[in-house]
Amino acid sequence: MGYDISTGAAYAVLYTVLSLFTVLAILSAGYCGKGPMLKKLGCILLPKAAVDEDGEEVATDTADFFLAARNSASAKTIALSFFASSMGAWVVYAPTELGANPELSWIAVIGYAVASASPAVLVFFIGPPLRKITGEKAFSTTDFGLVRYGRLIQLCIAVMSVFYMFIYMVAELTAISNIFGLVCNVNTFDTTTINYTTSIAVSVAVFTWFYTSIAGLPGSLVTDKFQAWLMFILIFILLLVACTNPANQLTKEEFAVASNWTGDGAMAAVTLIIAVLCAEMFNQATWQRVWAAKDVPAMRKGFAWGSFSVFLLMMFFGIMGMIAFALDPENYLIYNKFYYLAFFDLLAPLSQFWHIVVLIVCTALAASTVDSVQTAIASCVSSDFIRYGIPDKWATFITRVLLIVINVPAVIMSSKRFDVLGLFLVADLVCATAVLPVFLGLITKDIGAIPAPTELGAFLGIWSGIVAVLVNGKVLGFTEAVNPITGEVIATGPWSYFWLTNSTQCALCGSTTMVTFIVTPLVAGFFTLFFSKIDIRLRGERARKPIFLMAQPEEEAKNYNLVAKDEQEEDGSVIGDIAMEETNKSKDEVA
Repeated sequence: MGYDISTGAAYAVLYTVLSLFTVLAILSAGYCGKGPMLKKLGCILLPKAAVDEDGEEVATDTADFFLAARNSASAKTIALSFFASSMGAWVVYAPTELGANPELSWIAVIGYAVASASPAVLVFFIGPPLRKITGEKAFSTTDFGLVRYGRLIQLCIAVMSVFYMFIYMVAELTAISNIFGLVCNVNTFDTTTINYTTSIAVSVAVFTWFYTSIAGLPGSLVTDKFQAWLMFILIFILLLVACTNPANQLTKEEFAVASNWTGDGAMAAVTLIIAVLCAEMFNQATWQRVWAAKDVPAMRKGFAWGSFSVFLLMMFFGIMGMIAFALDPENYLIYNKFYYLAFFDLLAPLSQFWHIVVLIVCTALAASTVDSVQTAIASCVSSDFIRYGIPDKWATFITRVLLIVINVPAVIMSSKRFDVLGLFLVADLVCATAVLPVFLGLITKDIGAIPAPTELGAFLGIWSGIVAVLVNGKVLGFTEAVNPITGEVIATGPWSYFWLTNSTQCALCGSTTMVTFIVTPLVAGFFTLFFSKIDIRLRGERARKPIFLMAQPEEEAKNYNLVAKDEQEEDGSVIGDIAMEETNKSKDEVA
């Protein structure tokens, strides 16, 4: 490939971009003042109300604001932040791999774009009722688990969320390390180059940890805005330059070779939509923005525009993969070129200047995701810090230490160079076992024969989903997970089926993987309701209360009362009620 950037130049790009984001985070934290110019540029986030109900000025230097950026983000900020935090460096690999594979092509690319955009659409609808149930002082869906169910489900959500976000961080650090290796002609398959790729991962992890430790979630939101605009501008320029380059010109007949509508692509699309949606429901980086939004209308508009932006970017990279394949199908089919590197094949004929632009874009993609994931992991325990009266200084200090504990093993795992898409599928399947048990909790009253889930029912539902995966593997006679390309044994035993190495075509291809992702959440959801019904029959109204009453904070117990909520939601118009409340508040403020 035509990349010849020196490692020194690559380091210069990396540290320049990361330093820029660090400066933005410092500005957002108010260390250089909070002048009108900084506010106008969007470097400072402020709560919706300048004063609280008692007429006191709302403080922005508290642990609560550091961890939640509560009621401070406009619709534009939410849209740009969701876009930037969702689109990591992995997007230059995953959608292009599907687009460049002629057996998957259009349907798989569209499916991946829909899958990536769908979490924001779902949050658009369930975010307001979830925020209403959980209360205005929440930080993430771990608080929903505590308020709606109890400590046991809160712990389950926290474990699932941290596991998924940890895998997300490992995949992101792996992707950006490999990209820098590729552009600098460093062989990432050679074990002697691990020190170089690991140094890239360490740099991204350290810089993002540093500036999120300084500025918290407000800093992440501010850097997300600038990262998103940077990505929009540079990707648009790359699109024009790459597609107008004489070496990348195509005829309609040549493109037809890559433009296919296949059954394999349809199965991959179904798998992706279910898998991504299940996993992203445990991405607390998304849920943090539900409470960071100024109000419900801003939150909904932000997620709507963010979803649309994500869809467009995923389609862009997928189509770039198709164009790359159409330019040189022979070499892809005999594996002289690899599908997942299709985007870089397309950019190879460009000058070194544009290769540096690619590094800038990829660094922005990686930083925006890693900083969001870091603050999101901290959100899983944030409410307990505040609830138990830990001083603000100690709450922020503990958060910083916690992030170091997470970052170190993430960097170590990224040095192992696991397949990025394979890592995501493991996390996706784990989350599929819990998504319906958790979010069926939005049912707060019995609907005919369908009970409002109990905590015990939800917990047993999660285990039913796990058993469904193990049974699936047993039925298929699955005893070990083997990398279909290298032949390496990844894991052995019944739990190895979670690696889903079912197809030699691609990690998410084939009917077996698709059926697994369809069956697992359905089984978990069914048994959540089934065990909840039995639980209520056996324990009566006690079943509707948390299992461990002594662990339920009094504030949350008062905030959520199942009977009271049922009475308030008789007409089922929770979202409309919230929107109406926000509209009335806005009218009062204007008056």
